[in-house]
Amino acid sequence: MRRQREDHGIARRANAILLLDDGKSCQQISDFLYLDDDTIRGWHKTYLQDGWDALALDGWKGSQSRMTQAQQVALCAWLEARFCRSTVEIRAHVAAECGLNYSHSGCIKLLARLGFEYRKPKPLPRAASAEKQAAFIALYEKLMRELPADEAVYFADAVHPEYQAKPAFGWVKVGSNPAVLSTAGRGRVNIHGAVNLETFDAPFVEPTTVDGVSAVQLLTKIEARNPDKRIIHVIWDNAAYHKGPDVRAFLARTACRIHLIQLPPYCPHLNPPSRACKHALSGNN
Repeated sequence: MRRQREDHGIARRANAILLLDDGKSCQQISDFLYLDDDTIRGWHKTYLQDGWDALALDGWKGSQSRMTQAQQVALCAWLEARFCRSTVEIRAHVAAECGLNYSHSGCIKLLARLGFEYRKPKPLPRAASAEKQAAFIALYEKLMRELPADEAVYFADAVHPEYQAKPAFGWVKVGSNPAVLSTAGRGRVNIHGAVNLETFDAPFVEPTTVDGVSAVQLLTKIEARNPDKRIIHVIWDNAAYHKGPDVRAFLARTACRIHLIQLPPYCPHLNPPSRACKHALSGNN
């Protein structure tokens, strides 16, 4: 951007000299270039005294920074230790620490000189604990090896598929224009369901909102479908509604046969319903 401004300024000086050579007056040229006529006279004088090389040199330099080198180093360290979303906080800090008042635009130029830019941070997924994953897998394998005949294990989760076609990449003839019909709206259905990997029993409910009430409805349905089981182990994630007051009240019943097992945090890949839903929504089913 700076280089473009420099080239533009040199071109304007060249145009002024050429127009003077064509017999135009300084006033006429200044009106044409939207400049002051004294500026045109100054360029002409420089050209006559020192030639084009002196006129083509852009010797403009910004003013000296009002902050000392030590203050600039301290400001850089302060900025690197935090994430400032606007110049308001930065200007207040500079005023308090250095006694200097910067405008919004002046602060932006100062930050650019110090090597800072305004941009979003890159989001990074939280890393699941390898130790907790290994502990859960060992727990599940031990549970399945020693599972009595009067117990059952279900994986449960909530999914939210949409009534909407989602175009995906595929091989088509060059020049063709394939299309897929889509719905007028983006209606979404909520499914709170579970699956028994041994019997493939898959109870589910379709609530208006996935919450503690729908979680209790699902657990109730799982119990009703397993009247001969003494204990039913239900494995699901750490969503707040899976641990809320509705679920706690359900588990506090004397006749409750549900035993909950929480998945490790950030491990949807360990939950078969989550993996099945992701596969279905990807268009690869």
